[in-house]
Amino acid sequence: MTTSLKPNVGLDLFLHETKGFDSPASARIADAVLTLLSLRGADRRTGLPEPTPELVRQVLHLDVPVLVCMTEAELPVAPGVLSALADLVRAKGRLNAKRHARLLAAIDEAVPEYRRAMTDPGNLTWPRWYASLMRADGTPVDDPEAVLRRLAAHDRTPRADRPVLPDGVERADVTGRTVGMQILLTETLLRAFARDLEQPSPAGPLLPGLPLEAADEEDPEEGLPGEMRLVAAELTDRWTAAGLSDAFSGPYAHLAPGPEDSPHLVLADALLDQHLSYFGYSGIPLPPPPALPAPQEMRGLLHGAPLPALLSAAVEGPDVVDEEVRHLAVACGLLRQDGMLTTPGPGAGIWTEGTPQDLTELAADILATAVGRLSEAPEMDSEYADDAAHLLYVLYERGCTADSVARKAAEYADWLVDPAVESMPVPVPDSAPTEYATPTPRELSALLGLPGLDDEDRSELEAPARALAAVVDRLAATGAIFRTGDAFGLTPLGTAAVRYALKAGAVAAPDRETVTGWDAATLVDAARSWIREAATRGLTDWLTTRENTAEAWDDLLGAIASTKPGTEDAGPTRLLFTYLDTAVAPPEPLRGLLADPALGAYALQALRTRGDRADEQQVPLSARATLVLDDLDACRRDDRRAEAFAPLAVAASLVSAFDAAATTWPGGPQALIAALADADAHRANGVLAHLSGRHSDPRVAAVARRVTGAPSRRRAGRKARHR
Repeated sequence: MTTSLKPNVGLDLFLHETKGFDSPASARIADAVLTLLSLRGADRRTGLPEPTPELVRQVLHLDVPVLVCMTEAELPVAPGVLSALADLVRAKGRLNAKRHARLLAAIDEAVPEYRRAMTDPGNLTWPRWYASLMRADGTPVDDPEAVLRRLAAHDRTPRADRPVLPDGVERADVTGRTVGMQILLTETLLRAFARDLEQPSPAGPLLPGLPLEAADEEDPEEGLPGEMRLVAAELTDRWTAAGLSDAFSGPYAHLAPGPEDSPHLVLADALLDQHLSYFGYSGIPLPPPPALPAPQEMRGLLHGAPLPALLSAAVEGPDVVDEEVRHLAVACGLLRQDGMLTTPGPGAGIWTEGTPQDLTELAADILATAVGRLSEAPEMDSEYADDAAHLLYVLYERGCTADSVARKAAEYADWLVDPAVESMPVPVPDSAPTEYATPTPRELSALLGLPGLDDEDRSELEAPARALAAVVDRLAATGAIFRTGDAFGLTPLGTAAVRYALKAGAVAAPDRETVTGWDAATLVDAARSWIREAATRGLTDWLTTRENTAEAWDDLLGAIASTKPGTEDAGPTRLLFTYLDTAVAPPEPLRGLLADPALGAYALQALRTRGDRADEQQVPLSARATLVLDDLDACRRDDRRAEAFAPLAVAASLVSAFDAAATTWPGGPQALIAALADADAHRANGVLAHLSGRHSDPRVAAVARRVTGAPSRRRAGRKARHR
């Protein structure tokens, strides 16, 4: 089929009946606004699309910012077109005075968000980016030959001298937005075509060159969408720069990479899935790494890694490396395969002269390619090889602290690893034999929090630990992971590459500078989901970067105290207080916390430890109960671990601690139970349920059962083992 690429939106009529839009730039913007209104379903019976407040917001806030390139001086044109259009529709009798006034008001109200969206780097697409560069240097964007010359000049320019994307915008961001824009426009065209079939407009078809009977052709599924993609490409060129679509699908495709040119996007999706399974929302931030490589270090880190260096050798001589290396080099863009011909790919230029951002993306591409190939390697244990993205995610989620191969293998094998130690960083030895060796039973007991492990336990764990170590070592060839003995973790190169992929997957992965710039409430909200070391580091960094120490402590303690007692977040938030080095805190912020209903006893304890004076009378009974409850909760966890090893024994840790607290509690054990439930019902439920089944005094057990609603008869639990 043959399609006219000029939709019937009344542009000539509009330009004839209005003033001030006859310049090429204004006419181009008017064309975009009228076309987008029409595609979105505006009534065209008068020959012009009739705007509504809803369509105004759709077009100005969502469509124009990703489809149309404008200079700062041109920004007022789009709202001006809409206002002039409203006046024309009013003159044609399609709007009464009230609706006309409401429409003009909606246009005015939409302008601030429209301006923000137009200047938001997050709305950049490849056509908008290159068109903006051309407009800035005076290239005539309506001349396809001039546009091609400008792209050629850009391609010849050394990468270090090319304009860079705005701060915070990665190439993957622009790629994703470009793909989304192309899909959006194509689908909008298809819906508009369907409306023309179902509800023909008196003004005629929107795409007059596309016969309506085209939908009945032999292969409409293939023909019509393909035709609409051509229309979408032509419209994009009209609203950005002429000839860009052909250039980006031909000789300059490497300047506007698509998803197929970015292997790290597959890894990004896998990391996003991991984050959603952990937290349910991509915006919950991961802890920042202790440090990221300096930009000037990226080239040396990448070039010094074994697999990347081998892949670069394939660029120099494809015939001197084996087929697997050539395959990986093609997959990550260092080589281009065209039939039997192998030539350097776009990654080869990045390898030699790429910017730090380019090199980080290439590192992420190589890592993603290696992860993808792991699952195809028959010598690798599939359970671990298929879960390589999970390994990368959890290493980053740990604040980039080292983990233990044996501990991770034990988790895979469903051993009951103590939650108190599963996130603890593992010391990295200065050196260790290359071949993996499972830690000794004594070392395993410490790593897993499982006392008394023996040689039989070590033997049971040896095979899965060696299988996991083999996967870790294969990933280590990328330069992203290290393994020294049983310890493994992300290298500086790996930290940068995984963070790049996380951000490409829309996972919040701030750096230390970003975190220290947060307000106290944002920091506390994020830090309560981080492991202890990462949270401690984040809180300490935040405090040390503040000029006014006392004010900073006031803000941070206030944010910790602001969490509503008894909620699910209350316990983890209180825990942040214990991560703080209160020995260096000014005394006044701690004294100001004494009267807090949840943290007052914590503050009193901190002041007494320092030897500072404190008014004990200020501390509410609820705060004292909260501190007792948190201590009892720790005892409950100890009891559960002990019972896992000796299921027939009755652990006395919680009972003893409760009895000790009850001896000095006003009103005795029953009053203490009520105070615990009032202080934090969410956490008290588990503590009191545990107590009700273990306390030897039936009166205490009965009160605990009554408060929690636990069964009155003690049930024998299934005997648990440590694996």
